[in-house]
Amino acid sequence: MWTAVYLATGLDAANEVEKRLQEEGFLVKKRLFTKEGDEELYEILAPEFEADDIRSVLFDLGII
Repeated sequence: MWTAVYLATGLDAANEVEKRLQEEGFLVKKRLFTKEGDEELYEILAPEFEADDIRSVLFDLGII
């Protein structure tokens, strides 16, 4: 089961978060969550069993 671990504003930010997590060895993917006008929100998704570890890494990387 995939679960959202982060919401990124814009495709560039989503790509950067996805890339950094993949460099850390995590299996992640992104999906468009919503779009209002020019603003897009993307979910960064990961397997549920890795979600807590990924959130810790996001904090360590200074992303959250």
